[in-house]
Amino acid sequence: MTNKHLSTQFDNELSGISTRVLEMGGLVESQVAQAVYALANFSGEVATQVLKAEERVNAMEVEIDRDLSTIIARRQPTARDLRLLIAVSKTIANLERIGDEAARIARTVQRLLGAGVSSRMRLPVGDLTFECELATRQLRKVLDAFARLDVDGALEVLRHDDQIDQEFEGLMRKLITYMMEDPRTISSAIDLVFVAKAIERVGDHAKNLAEQIIYIVKGTDVRHNAVGTVESLVR
Repeated sequence: MTNKHLSTQFDNELSGISTRVLEMGGLVESQVAQAVYALANFSGEVATQVLKAEERVNAMEVEIDRDLSTIIARRQPTARDLRLLIAVSKTIANLERIGDEAARIARTVQRLLGAGVSSRMRLPVGDLTFECELATRQLRKVLDAFARLDVDGALEVLRHDDQIDQEFEGLMRKLITYMMEDPRTISSAIDLVFVAKAIERVGDHAKNLAEQIIYIVKGTDVRHNAVGTVESLVR
């Protein structure tokens, strides 16, 4: 009876941790979307909201990490449960970094506004919005896969990772063209290069999260492998 009680209590603790990770994931997803909205609409107010949310994301990472350490010390989990806790620790680190990228975009918006740049300037902000949609879609998919510990969902995220990389490369070519055609855009275009890179990193972190899901379920470390190799490893 005692063992059953402890097992149920442990399961409840794991469930609570997972719920908070998903809450943190939803917050950073919203952060990224808001940051790009702030850029597309040159909204200093929304940029400020993104930076305020960063404080909450950082606090959540510290709180969850502290509770993970407590659970590991008290429960001494083994096998899949231990893999889950280790992977959760890496997951929240990736989510915190996504929040950092959103904050970086928000600060760029503030800098552009401070320099007097307006939405009337001819720059491919719409392309950045599309890249962001791809990245947030990946993040949404991987959070859903995490909620269900769904390997197939994680593999789907890995399969689509190249789309964001291709969009980033296309954006780089466009921005270089803008700078060559109109030197007045150089400073702002360079800022957008860093924004595009920040969005690409969001996609990279979503990929990392997908790999952690596979590690939790299969116990296989699939990092640094091509998608085809990963699929053969987990089947």
